[in-house]
Amino acid sequence: MTTTVIRADYADAEHGRQIVELLDIYACDPMGGGDPLSDATRDALLPGLQAQPNAFSLIAYVDGIPAGLANCFFGFSTFAAKPLVNIHDVVVDPAFRGQGVAKALFEEIEAVAKNNDACKVTLEVLSGNAPAKGLYAKLGYGDYALDPEAGTALFWQKRLAA
Repeated sequence: MTTTVIRADYADAEHGRQIVELLDIYACDPMGGGDPLSDATRDALLPGLQAQPNAFSLIAYVDGIPAGLANCFFGFSTFAAKPLVNIHDVVVDPAFRGQGVAKALFEEIEAVAKNNDACKVTLEVLSGNAPAKGLYAKLGYGDYALDPEAGTALFWQKRLAA
């Protein structure tokens, strides 16, 4: 088994198809909400990513078959005055889980971050996603706290009307 990770080209139709298919696998998973991507999202995803100069996506292949995806965005840490990378989506096709695909994606994410002088890599994970939390902890990720007495950071959201 050979795993390779490439940086997707949003203008490449095959890469675009693979990004949409892999993200749909995530969306259909209970950890991704359990519903397939809408047709509107499928149509808007690649143009939307292309329009974001801070976006990059990595596709992992196992023996040439698309097996995993990471969608990431560069941000900026004001406290460190340096770039950071936020991992927005990570998915490994269930047929390839437990084979090191996620680890390969994270190695490449961290290489991109280091090559861009980023000070850290951030991500969100659902509190009930024990397999992902275990992997992330094994890879060195953990809670974020400036002062342990103040507690750890929480990821909140407010949906805006369309």
